[in-house]
Amino acid sequence: QFHQKHLASTRLRVSAALAEPNGVKTEYTPWLIVGLGNPGNKYHGTRHNVGFEMIDRVSEAQGILMNTIQSKALVGIGSIGEVPVLLAKPQTYMNFSGESIGPLAAYYQVPLRHILLVYDEMSLPNGVLRLQPKGGHGHHNGVKSVMEHLDGRREFPRFCIGIGNPPGTMDIRAFLLQKFSPLERKQVDAALEQGGEAMRTLVLEGFNSRINRFNLGQKYKYHKV
Repeated sequence: QFHQKHLASTRLRVSAALAEPNGVKTEYTPWLIVGLGNPGNKYHGTRHNVGFEMIDRVSEAQGILMNTIQSKALVGIGSIGEVPVLLAKPQTYMNFSGESIGPLAAYYQVPLRHILLVYDEMSLPNGVLRLQPKGGHGHHNGVKSVMEHLDGRREFPRFCIGIGNPPGTMDIRAFLLQKFSPLERKQVDAALEQGGEAMRTLVLEGFNSRINRFNLGQKYKYHKV
């Protein structure tokens, strides 16, 4: 009984309305911001968990408590500016992330264009970020699982955090589950800092020229002129 009541009240709180001075209400479509990773201490700080780390940064910066378990995810409800956001860290293990995200998106009626997936990307150099309005899965099992549970759709925004490629013949899985070197860690921490700002811009303004400039700046971040 309590559980149902609690969820119902949560659900209402997510679609925020703001009364304008002229009495007209502005409705904001909520964002579902999902970081991908693996639960448990063993995986903490590994390359494959940078999506979780970005969610932790945003929850801290925006004062959003990650204190609810729903649809197999750790969830926090709050806002960025006036825009209602749901932060989520699926606890299903990476390869089954969609089992958590599909039901959450359906429950809160979040449209595809407002589901932001945050994850590690080997095709980008370590610490380089990229925001895009849609994309494929690039052989990322977590993204693959989310797409499967969103009816095979790919038109949802991505926030990719570069982790670089495994050196030499190193096994990909071993590389993903390894912790960063001290230099890589520094680059990733700086990236998460910048990422929080970029995410705020996206939620408040959508994909605009500021996001394009952000992507361009990231692309050439470590190029020596």
